[in-house]
Amino acid sequence: MDTIFALSSGKPPAAIAVVRLSGPHAREALMSLAGRVPEPKRVSLVKLRDREGLVLDHALALWLPGPGTVSGEDMAELHLHGGKAVIAAVEAALAGSPGMRAAEPGEFTRRAFANGRIDLAEAEGLAELLSAESELQRRLAVELAGGSLSAQVGTWLEQVLLLSAELEAQLDFGDEDDVAGLDPAFFARIVALAAELRDWLIRPRTERLREGFRLVIAGPPNAGKSTLFNALLETEAAITSAQAGTTRDVLERNVAFDGVPFSLVDTAGLRGETEDEIERIGIGRAEAELARADLVLWLGPEGEGPDGAWEIETKLDDAAHAAKRMAVHRVSALTGEGVAELKRALVVHAQDALPKPGEGALNARQARFVGEAERALGSITAGLDPLLVAENLRVARTGFDRLTGRASTEDMLDTLFGRFCIGK
Repeated sequence: MDTIFALSSGKPPAAIAVVRLSGPHAREALMSLAGRVPEPKRVSLVKLRDREGLVLDHALALWLPGPGTVSGEDMAELHLHGGKAVIAAVEAALAGSPGMRAAEPGEFTRRAFANGRIDLAEAEGLAELLSAESELQRRLAVELAGGSLSAQVGTWLEQVLLLSAELEAQLDFGDEDDVAGLDPAFFARIVALAAELRDWLIRPRTERLREGFRLVIAGPPNAGKSTLFNALLETEAAITSAQAGTTRDVLERNVAFDGVPFSLVDTAGLRGETEDEIERIGIGRAEAELARADLVLWLGPEGEGPDGAWEIETKLDDAAHAAKRMAVHRVSALTGEGVAELKRALVVHAQDALPKPGEGALNARQARFVGEAERALGSITAGLDPLLVAENLRVARTGFDRLTGRASTEDMLDTLFGRFCIGK
């Protein structure tokens, strides 16, 4: 097997650059570059040299013998000065060493999975952690990467295995005197487990958290949409003007309020007739965004927004502004009045629609396999042929195994680990 190496820290230049090695030739490569192998798990100052003896860098080296490493293999780390030339020289020296090659995206984590250091659910959590941009995303990803879902699935699998063992004992030895019949609560336990799986299936998916709560600002021209959009973002992201039709396309920005991720959308002003073809296209796109929204902030005439929209009274700084009797919030995006209160209310509302840390959530792939297990268990009834009960229990076990990666396809693994950076 090849030994892989990659830059695992940020894009240079930087103060420090960390190059990781993993595989059977990691020790030899470290010996070749540093002239010695440091004591395991202790950082040592070394002088790195190429084959001609030219000094490449004064660095810190860390030797991590397997299998008790994150990849399950022998590993080493080189903590270099983070200049581009230093990194390039060390990587060139490594590439010239026997059995060494540059890592593919996600290959370190894939080796950890292949060597049983993590399962597939934990790997997915790690991928989410690397891409987390908000505090809520980070907290949920830490739980997944730490094995919270894997532990839950292990509990479900253990219950199904116990049920299967009881049933198999009946099928194989039920006619013998020393084998008791099925526990009267056997089928009740199956019903309870299926109900627990259904509870997980109705929870918000983790993709919702990655995409953010989709908040669309809508209304007619000159209602203050872009001004409110800018006020919520606290930046001049959208052009504002008294001229009708200034916003002609959908403008979208990702933002976090109090650690909760939002996808904030500004739209073209909605009106019935316009001579401008481009504006008509913008209005069509705005209408499409209304259908996609998790919540619409309606800045138009009261009662004319889509069902479920929040009525927002704007332009409080203007004495001639249009008042609303049933406004959910009243704001002046120009002066900031009411904007902080609106943000706090949006955070509370979004938290109810997004996965919650500590509660557990599934992504679409995981939900598919939990759904398979739930359907299999849900089809079991007290009068069902025991052989069919056994088969449905087997299907449930398979679903759990596929969720954690005990039964996986190469194409699916390629897709997952391709999401990782090179050094991960």
